[in-house]
Amino acid sequence: MSVDLGMPNARPRPLAERRKSRQIMVGNVPVGGDAPVSVQSMTTTLTSDINSTLQQIAELTASGCQIVRVAVPSADDAEALPIIAKKSQIPVIADIHFQPKYVFAAIDAGCAAVRVNPGNIRKFDDKVGEIAKAASAAGVPIRIGVNAGSLDKRLLEKYGRATPEALVESALWECSLFEEHGFRDIKISVKHNDPVVMINSYRQLAQQCDYPLHLGVTEAGPAFQGTIKSSVAFGALLAEGIGDTIRVSLSAPPAEEIKVGNQILESLGLRERGLEIVSCPSCGRAQVDVYTLAEEVTAGLEGMDVPLRVAVMGCVVNGPGEAREADLGVASGNGKGQIFVKGEVIKTVPESQIVETLIEEAMRIAEGMKDDGVESGEPSVSIAG
Repeated sequence: MSVDLGMPNARPRPLAERRKSRQIMVGNVPVGGDAPVSVQSMTTTLTSDINSTLQQIAELTASGCQIVRVAVPSADDAEALPIIAKKSQIPVIADIHFQPKYVFAAIDAGCAAVRVNPGNIRKFDDKVGEIAKAASAAGVPIRIGVNAGSLDKRLLEKYGRATPEALVESALWECSLFEEHGFRDIKISVKHNDPVVMINSYRQLAQQCDYPLHLGVTEAGPAFQGTIKSSVAFGALLAEGIGDTIRVSLSAPPAEEIKVGNQILESLGLRERGLEIVSCPSCGRAQVDVYTLAEEVTAGLEGMDVPLRVAVMGCVVNGPGEAREADLGVASGNGKGQIFVKGEVIKTVPESQIVETLIEEAMRIAEGMKDDGVESGEPSVSIAG
């Protein structure tokens, strides 16, 4: 008797109902309400280098990025915004610090949204009325992005450090200033480098407003550490229905942020799954080199964009069951592998032919899925054992 593991293209039931937030439009991407959780990143190029910035945006778009943010710390960067906003295939958000005049430049340039950090923009509160008027006239939403590292000095004095209460108070205070001018086209982030502080901040914020929330662990760190911290924080909040758009902050190429973000959403059933390699971690029962086998299969199927589950197993304990429940799988042992397709053994091949056979069968199944109109998704890898 086998256990049904569920087909990869059947989205599992969410762990909790989504928090009911108002919806805004960032260009053509809805954020909040009943819209899917979107994934975004930020370019690492000098925004004033238009060609390099557009090239990186194109790479991010190809990786599955839905919204991109560009830094605008100088007049040269502000002058580049009209071309970048026009030529980008996805909505562009201008990231503004220190100088409020760049907020108006970004709105005039046709950016899809503007991110402001009230804690480090000089005399920001005095400019809220003008910003609200300009943004409202242009239909441009504002993200109020509060960071632990640049919290308003008044709140640092009040709380002593960047506590969840301080971050939330800062965000809601700035929202209230916009609300005084009738502007509510807002989304909020309250980022911290500590996942525990970040989680508690968003939990409090979610209870005190209905604005859409942008999730982020700021300065999360190098790829491995940042992935873990972001996965823990995002997983906790998204599993509670909190969060409308996410940005994984890594000290790594921006496309890596998109891969991690998409994988987090897929793992929680918030996005259709794509290619999924199920492989055992190897142990004393394994009779083949599972590590190499899984790596070679993953490399051979790179770029496949259909929801296909492929099981690469190395022993007779879990192997046959996992392989049987996948779309395609192999149960290896004694120098050979049994190839399963949709639960049935179709052939037994020598160990040297396992990778080649799996790739051929995967391509055949994928073509059939495309002919049947199955939607594509993002690739993922999971470990079974």
